[in-house]
Amino acid sequence: MTSDLNVVIATDCGSTTTKAILIERKGDAYRQTFRGEAPTTVEAPFEDVTRGVLNAIQEIEELSGRQILDGERIITPANGDVGVDVYISTSSAGGGLQMMVAGVVQSMTGESAQRCALGAGAIVMDVLAANDGRLPHEKIERIRQLRPDMVLLSGGTDGGTISHVVEMAEFISAADPRPRFGSGFQLPVIYAGNKDAAEKIEATLGEKTALTLTENLRPVLERENLGPARHVIHDMFLEHVMAQAPGYRKLMTWTGAPILPTPAAVGQIMQTIAKRQGINVLGVDIGGATTDVFSVFDADGEPVFNRTVSANLGMSYSISNVLSEAGLEDVMRWIPFELDEADLRDRIKNKMIRPTTIPHTLEELQIEHGVAREALRLAYIQHRELAVGLKGVQAERTLSDVFAQSESGESLIDMMALDLLVGSGGVLSHAPRRTQTAAVMVDAYQPEGVTRLAVDSIFMMPHLGVLASVNEKAATDVFERDCIVHLGTCIAPVYTGKGGMKPGEVCATYELTSAEFGDDAKSGQLEVGDLLLFPLAEEAEAQLTITPVRDVDVGAGPGQAHKATIHGGVVGVIFDGRGRPLQIAAEPAARVEQLESWYNAMHVYGEEA
Repeated sequence: MTSDLNVVIATDCGSTTTKAILIERKGDAYRQTFRGEAPTTVEAPFEDVTRGVLNAIQEIEELSGRQILDGERIITPANGDVGVDVYISTSSAGGGLQMMVAGVVQSMTGESAQRCALGAGAIVMDVLAANDGRLPHEKIERIRQLRPDMVLLSGGTDGGTISHVVEMAEFISAADPRPRFGSGFQLPVIYAGNKDAAEKIEATLGEKTALTLTENLRPVLERENLGPARHVIHDMFLEHVMAQAPGYRKLMTWTGAPILPTPAAVGQIMQTIAKRQGINVLGVDIGGATTDVFSVFDADGEPVFNRTVSANLGMSYSISNVLSEAGLEDVMRWIPFELDEADLRDRIKNKMIRPTTIPHTLEELQIEHGVAREALRLAYIQHRELAVGLKGVQAERTLSDVFAQSESGESLIDMMALDLLVGSGGVLSHAPRRTQTAAVMVDAYQPEGVTRLAVDSIFMMPHLGVLASVNEKAATDVFERDCIVHLGTCIAPVYTGKGGMKPGEVCATYELTSAEFGDDAKSGQLEVGDLLLFPLAEEAEAQLTITPVRDVDVGAGPGQAHKATIHGGVVGVIFDGRGRPLQIAAEPAARVEQLESWYNAMHVYGEEA
C-alpha cells in the first residue's frame, strides 16, 4: 500500500468542524492539493459522525473534479480521476480522550503515568497517588465525579512491593465509575505496574472493569517504558471510547489505518520530522479551550517525545482562565497602549461569552495577542516541568532522599539546543500578518541561540500525523512543502554571567552574507535592547558569523564565536538583543514606549518598511 500510494484523502473530525484534505503524488513528491470542511455531526440532530465526513469530502469532489464517493462509499483504489488509494482519519469529536491516571508515588510512577497518557493524546483529568494527601473516601468520590473515558493504573517496580498498587485498584473498584459513552459498557482500565501484582489487580478489577494488562511503565527505577502502554491506550480509545460515539463504528470500517486522537497524530508528525531531520523540535497548538505543547529533544543520543495539554488555557472558552492564572499585570505588560484594568477585564470576559468572535479593531487584536503570549508562556512552563528526566534516579542518595526530592528530574527542554519552533492554532495561523505570529512566538517562548521559526498554514498536522503511520515520505513531503510556512530564524544571545548588562552595551558583533544580499553583507554590532529584522526570502540561505562578548552565549559557549547556515522565511532574520528573560518596564508610559519600539522594529502593527 505504501509504495503504490498516489492519492490520499484524510479527515480530522474536530469538536466543531470536520476538515478534509486531498494529497496527490506529483512527480517524485507528494503535495496537498485541495481542502474541504463541514460541521461535525456527532451530536443531535444527526448523531452520526460520517455525515460530516461525507460533506467535507463532497466539497473536495466539487473543487477537484475527482469522483471520490459512490453514494456513501469511498471508492478505493484510485483509477485515473476516480477514487483514492487510502482514506485515513483522526478525531477529537466528543471532547477527545479524557483519562485519569494513578501511581504509587506522585513524583515517580504518578508522573510517568501522566507522561504516558499525555503522549497518547489524552487530557489528564487528575493524577491519583498513594501519597497525594487525599483520604480514601476523597479519592473514591473524585473517580466517581470525573467519569473518565479510561483509567491508567501504574505503580511499583517489577519485583517490588505490591500492597500500595493493589490499594489504588481497590479505590477504583469501590468507585465503580460509569464511562461517558455507552451506559451498558464497562470502564476500560489499563494496568501497567509491578507485574507481581497483576494477579491481585485482576481479582480486584477483572469483573467490574474492562481490564487490560500491559508492560510496567517503570520496570526498574532508572528506566521508563511508555511505548507499550501508549499503544494499549490507542487500542482502547478505538475499541471502547470511539466505538460508543455515534457513527464511529461505520467510520472505522472506511479507514485504511487506525483512527488516532488528534493530539496523538500531531505528536506523531513532530516525532517524524525530528527523526528524519535529526533536530530538536518544540511545537504548540493553541486552541479555544486548551493549549497543547509538544517537544522532541535529544537525551543521551535518544530522541525523547513529550506532550502536555493545558486544559484551562485557551483563547475563547478558557480565556478568563489565562487572565486568572497569569494575573492582570502580566497580561497588561504586552499591551502597547494605556488601558484601564476594568476595561481589559470586560473585553476578555466578552470574548469568553462570545467565543466565535474575532478582533475588529487594532486595539482588540493587540489585546488578543497579549493574552496569547501569556497562554503560550504558561503552557510552556507546565510542559517544561513535566518534560523531565526520571525522578528518584540519582547517584549517592539515600532512600529517604529519593522520596523527598521533588526537583530531582532535570528538564529535557534546552532552548539553546532547540532547532525548530512550530506554532499552530487560530491566533497564530490566522494572524493578519506573519510578523505578528513571529513576535508572539518569540516573546512567549524566548528562544535562545539560533532557532528556526515556523507556523502551520491551515492546521493539517493531524492529517499528516496519521499519514506518517502509512507513508512517512508522503507526510514529510507535504509537511515541508504545504503545511509549514517558514517565518525565518531568530538569533538571541544570552548573558550567562553574574549581574547583568546595561541597555546600549554591545553584546555581540555579527555578519550575515547571502546571495540574496549580493555584495551588500549585513554586519554590525548588536546592543542590549536591540531588536533587528533583515528580510531574507523563504527559500534563501545565509551564512551567519556572530561573535559574542565575554559571558554571552549564542550556542558555541560563553564568549565563543558561532558560525551557522541559517534559513530565511516570510518574516526574515531576527536579531534579538533584549536578553533572557525579557525585561519589560513597569511604569505604563515607559512600557508603552518600549513595546512600540519593539513592534515597530519588526513591523508588527505599523507600516511595513
